[in-house]
Amino acid sequence: MIPEGTEAPDFSLPDADGKMVKLSDFAGKTVVLYFYPKDDTPGCTAEACGFRDASATYAKRGAVVLGVSPDDSASHSKFAKKYKLPFTLLADVGAKVAKDYGVWGEKKFMGRSFTGVNRTTFIIAPDGEVEKVFKSVKPDGHEKEVLAWLDENRG
Repeated sequence: MIPEGTEAPDFSLPDADGKMVKLSDFAGKTVVLYFYPKDDTPGCTAEACGFRDASATYAKRGAVVLGVSPDDSASHSKFAKKYKLPFTLLADVGAKVAKDYGVWGEKKFMGRSFTGVNRTTFIIAPDGEVEKVFKSVKPDGHEKEVLAWLDENRG
């Protein structure tokens, strides 16, 4: 996993409309980069809707929210429209960026082991440094945890 205090790896991924988005496009801004397993599943929907409901507060803090999952752009488009998500979802088909960030690995669910995205959030400073890593994220209320950290450390 990319450790705090190191430079965040740049990447270029398609958004829900298929437009390419680079992390470096947000240089000079705080980025909340959250990795989640799958569109339109209960935990991922709760997490996305939490960020949606707090989007005005994130904007006031000068933070940009980017969600990344292995789903494709069409899935992201449907998910964003269904839940009126006002932030960018990025399609990491093949999980290259998830692997680069160290969040792709073994998981267990209902007694089975499989490989997938481990729910993780990175706070990337305006200079591109990883400032904070939230590991093993619980989706409900995570947006409040991130805001509290921003308030304490950026206040």
